Amino acid sequence: MRAPWAALAALAAYVAGGFNIWTYAHGHLGLPLPIILTFIATTAVVMSACTLLFRRLLLRGHVFAAALSLPAAWVAFEYINSHLSPHATFFNISYTQASVLPVIQLVAVTGLWGLSFLMLLVPTAASLQMWPHAAKRVRWSVAGLAVLALIATLAYGGWRLQQAPTSTVRIGLVSLEAHGWAVLPSEEGDARQARYVDALQRLINQGAKILLIPEGSFATGTATIPAFATLAIQNHVTIGAGIALHGNAPDARNMLTVFEPGTTSPATYSKHHLLRGLEQFVPGDSFTMLSGTPRIGLAICKDMDYQDIGQAYAARRAQLLLVPAFDFQVDGWLHSRMAIVRGVESGFAVARSARAGRLTLSDDRGRVVAEASSEQNDAELVGDLPLHDTTTLYSRLGDWFAWLDLAVLAGVLVVALLPRKRVA
Repeated sequence: MRAPWAALAALAAYVAGGFNIWTYAHGHLGLPLPIILTFIATTAVVMSACTLLFRRLLLRGHVFAAALSLPAAWVAFEYINSHLSPHATFFNISYTQASVLPVIQLVAVTGLWGLSFLMLLVPTAASLQMWPHAAKRVRWSVAGLAVLALIATLAYGGWRLQQAPTSTVRIGLVSLEAHGWAVLPSEEGDARQARYVDALQRLINQGAKILLIPEGSFATGTATIPAFATLAIQNHVTIGAGIALHGNAPDARNMLTVFEPGTTSPATYSKHHLLRGLEQFVPGDSFTMLSGTPRIGLAICKDMDYQDIGQAYAARRAQLLLVPAFDFQVDGWLHSRMAIVRGVESGFAVARSARAGRLTLSDDRGRVVAEASSEQNDAELVGDLPLHDTTTLYSRLGDWFAWLDLAVLAGVLVVALLPRKRVA
């Protein structure tokens, strides 16, 4: 197939596949058509460029370089896009493997970038086995490289999953309303607050020591909700609530406020990464760790799409993150798994309570120990969440694999400029 047709085929295939996000992006997020088309077109053009690079290297006899070209180019695109896009890592292909526990452990070493590379290396190596113009030993060497990388990943993942936890904590999550916040004080707000107090008491009666309700459950003028503070003190528990502080005022913040039994004022955290066009809040710029043990950090929903949040809490040696969230029903599984993968990357468990999404308790290996859906109805759960004292290589070295990938891509591009190899 000639180069223009190869590029067009890749472009058409990716555009066709890209339209599977139409209902989500337009129907649920309300994104304008030009933005959706720009996103689909950009990624389709990148895939076409990857295809042309692969084709050029293969036709010039550089089989090993061809095998590395597609994963290297795509991971480079993902890495650059994560820094330029307002949605950070949202569309990274690694999240599709969140339920494959031995494989997902790789992100604790390389971040998302190593897993994306592996996901593309294996099928690329398989496709090269059908290229008749390469020597058999070369084709088998490429296949051996991919198989070795996969076996090493599975072996490491299996070993890591055998590590015993250092402690456990019993956590309760509850989501009662799928719509917007309720103002406190108001008739609606007081009624919702009463429902939450009843639900939280049920979870406390089941032994929950830490409790969390979703993002933006209430709009308040202060960070204190007396009913929750009293409940925390009376039952010696920790209660986290997502609120819109000052509602629609210019200084409003999307905040997580946490009531602890031994303190007179709540701990607070303001959401760093806001959803552009939908959230008119002042972004936060600081991190919050609760006092005592276990070591607990705070984040909110979209913050978990960003690796800098995970690395910041890894540097603070967090064992657990409390994450209230507000999803869009159809993305509940994906968005919860992004938070779970962030925990594997940086070494902490995640308790995530979402409206119109998923309530999940996951350990720092990505195991989901309890899950419930609030996509259509109210939901609550209680579970014992294992905790570890974990320091991952990724949390220490950051995006080292992404930089290695960029170096590999540079080398591949140089090889693509070399003369055609003679086939013996």
